[in-house]
Amino acid sequence: MSDTNNEIKERKDIDETYKWDLSSMYSNDEEWEQDFDKLKQLSKDIIKYKGEIVKDSKTLLNVLKLKDEISRTIDNVYTFSKMKLDENTTNNKYQSLTDRASSLIVEIEENLSFITPEILSIEEDKLREYINSEKDLKIYEHYLSEIVRKKEHVLSSQEESIIAQVGDLASSTENIFSMLNNADIKFPKIKDENGTEIEITHGNFIPFMENKDRSVRKNAFKGLYDTYNKFRNTFATSLSGEVKKNIFYSKVRKYKSSLEASLDQNNISTKVYDNLISTVHDNLDLMHRYIKLRKKMLKLDELHMYDLYTPMVKDIDMKINYEEAKKIVLEGLNPLGEEYLNVVKEGYNSRWIDVYENRGKRSGAYSWGTYDSDPYILLNYHDTLDNVFTLAHEMGHSMHSYYSKKTQPYIYGGYSIFVAEVASTVNEALLMEYMIKNAKNKEEKLYLLNHYLEQFRGTVFRQTMFAEFEKIIHDKVESGAALTADSASEIYKELNEKYYGKDIIIDEEIAIEWARIPHFYYNFYVYQYATGFSAAIDLSQKIINEGKSAVDRYISFLKSGSSDYPTNVLREAGVDMTKPEAIDNALKLFKKLLEEMENLV
Repeated sequence: MSDTNNEIKERKDIDETYKWDLSSMYSNDEEWEQDFDKLKQLSKDIIKYKGEIVKDSKTLLNVLKLKDEISRTIDNVYTFSKMKLDENTTNNKYQSLTDRASSLIVEIEENLSFITPEILSIEEDKLREYINSEKDLKIYEHYLSEIVRKKEHVLSSQEESIIAQVGDLASSTENIFSMLNNADIKFPKIKDENGTEIEITHGNFIPFMENKDRSVRKNAFKGLYDTYNKFRNTFATSLSGEVKKNIFYSKVRKYKSSLEASLDQNNISTKVYDNLISTVHDNLDLMHRYIKLRKKMLKLDELHMYDLYTPMVKDIDMKINYEEAKKIVLEGLNPLGEEYLNVVKEGYNSRWIDVYENRGKRSGAYSWGTYDSDPYILLNYHDTLDNVFTLAHEMGHSMHSYYSKKTQPYIYGGYSIFVAEVASTVNEALLMEYMIKNAKNKEEKLYLLNHYLEQFRGTVFRQTMFAEFEKIIHDKVESGAALTADSASEIYKELNEKYYGKDIIIDEEIAIEWARIPHFYYNFYVYQYATGFSAAIDLSQKIINEGKSAVDRYISFLKSGSSDYPTNVLREAGVDMTKPEAIDNALKLFKKLLEEMENLV
């Protein structure tokens, strides 16, 4: 089956082979309802332990087991309803189930909020005695030590309950941004290369930026950012509110800064953040060189910001249907060994993947599931090279989840966001190396090199620029200064000038780009794209150059889940993110690819 028929199908008209099978969570909605009712009861049952946790080791164990059962069940309840809704976002039944599950999560979080403060009221020597005397508590040793590590940042039981209750209020800045950005803002119409008037949308903006017609790119660029400028003060107020929220939480929890508070959730030193920015700064000459190459290949007297996305290399017709894509991904992942490949094949054959677009289906792609379910993948596959890489990327996430859940108990079956993009990017990097090596001709090789270099530009350089912007605006507000539309735009434009260099015109409009980036509402999230990508590139090169020993270390990393801190599990795999080497190594590959492309032009 392929996507050559452009008409969007109804879900019922798509072959079952290409739909995911969610029965590893629930076979039917009745089973879901049973778990929903069970959760209501379990949530009441755990309240009975309030004030009792300090009693003895057996009580502590019972509470932790019951907490796990509640968390594990609510994971299934919410994830199933949301994934069923994603099959068709117009389905009122699953919208209702998802809303009910979301409300239940808030209720449960409030009911569980007494646990951590009560554990912290146990003296450390007594807690150690409990762990040593109760065999089954050994499993929770890392979990409990992590609670103790954060002791000075945890509030009283009553205060934690209040914090849990204000969760909805705290998300209001992000919700306001989302409503303004997705529902209320309207962009103008422009003429495409055929003279047809088309309204600019979030969905078609990047395709406009990729357009071969420069006037289309320029008009789309100006149309979008001129519109954002009309709402600049509202967006600035919203972003300022988000920054103040992060600062409030950091102060309440006794951190030195909002950056420290955010990174401490995974025991990550602020040195990791600072290393990323300083190491990328040291290599900005490579970015400037890449921009110079873009200007040369596009044959432009002046390169503008609206010329950054249009292909440098003439499009090559690479139509790759889904069945071919599966084979190519397997070939690319061959360095990871037979065991890994067999699990990928299991995913193909056991309906982990929801392949094709259907009417009402959620856009984009993701890997998701629960501890009890298969590690599912949602795609909207079209016969393009990008979609082949999307399959490899999401399969990387799913393999990470598969190994973690298979190896670790529930309490450590997940993994932190800091390492989440590593497995997906290792897959993409291995696939890219395979495809470049097997390119049929010079044009195809140039196309693939351009694709790879763009990943570096977008993920290492651009996300680091975003991370630096986040740090600057938080530092500014923490020092007592106001964050205004003018100050945000000035900071953002100066960063663009620093990162992109002198061979490009930094158009005035780009200064307002910060207003459209949703990730600035994710509390120091974006740096992890750059660190994860860098770690993955370093690991993929080790896998290619060192073979089995590197593969074995990598598979052990995938199996680690959250049984240790993310920087520790990465260090065991051979990458130390507290030092600049991994980022340096990744940028050495960028330099090598850049030289290869320069020599081919």
